Amino acid sequence: MIYKFKSSASGDVIMLKPNAEQVLALIGKTPSPQGIITVEQLPEAIAALEAALANPELATQESPATDEGTPKDSAERADPVLLRQRIVPFLDLLRRSLEAEAPVVWGV
Repeated sequence: MIYKFKSSASGDVIMLKPNAEQVLALIGKTPSPQGIITVEQLPEAIAALEAALANPELATQESPATDEGTPKDSAERADPVLLRQRIVPFLDLLRRSLEAEAPVVWGV
């Protein structure tokens, strides 16, 4: 499954299910096929992601494997994708949405 996060304030951010669910959990959202981050919830979501980026252990953690064929052992992976690399584009979407006072939705 693919999550496509949309806002009228910015371009879409697309993530595979394991990555999207990890990011949604960081901001306190329950992963679901459809959802919304309201304008009122954006500051708290931004703060949660900024805190995750400030945590060196969490920010340098590898994103979950996205398919059965991907080695989960970091020694076996040639180029691991860090959680930081997943969070930054999503955080940019949230910041732009807050500035434009536009909600972020997915699955609609």
